[in-house]
Amino acid sequence: MTQLLPGSPVLTAEALAAHLQGLGVGIFPTDTLPALAALPASAHQIWTLKARPATKPLILMGADPADLLAALQQPLHPDWEAMARQVWPGPCTLVLPASGGLLEQLHPQGSTVGLRIPAAAASIALLRLTGPLATTSANRSGEPACQNADQASAVFPDTPRLGPLPWPDGSGQASTVLRWTGPGAWQVLRSGACHPLEALGSASP
Repeated sequence: MTQLLPGSPVLTAEALAAHLQGLGVGIFPTDTLPALAALPASAHQIWTLKARPATKPLILMGADPADLLAALQQPLHPDWEAMARQVWPGPCTLVLPASGGLLEQLHPQGSTVGLRIPAAAASIALLRLTGPLATTSANRSGEPACQNADQASAVFPDTPRLGPLPWPDGSGQASTVLRWTGPGAWQVLRSGACHPLEALGSASP
């Protein structure tokens, strides 16, 4: 794992990407809430840091729709591509069928994985360097979500953050979560920063 210099918890995108690729965990801003992130192969560290039940899935964030959809290891459905074009980048998570190693890493014993491309330049720049990352909100399980870099640092003092600071303000709300339930059908699992009706649009059954 990449060694961090004492007193240097704020890293450039290149340095944080190297830390993550060295199987570390980091924190970066998004258009909604700060994200705790790791490579999918290191996702188990996130559950440990958050004291989060392993039954609660993580979200895969990326910079490229094709990379995210390919990671599902499923035949692509036109609904998925159409909804992705409509809501990404943005504060909407799409929950889609998945299989293979990614499913085991992000949603053990589940059958779906949530995907999102955040509408935040700093996030996209980092994700282009790292590839898709396993993510969740930066907070201890059951506690309020951190709203900024200082709050995230207070909760996770040994986890490096993306610089420069201060971060642009996010919405302060979690993403809206939509689950595909079949051809032309989507279910709102969580209302959040994106209005569900706006997210569903013409894809609503």
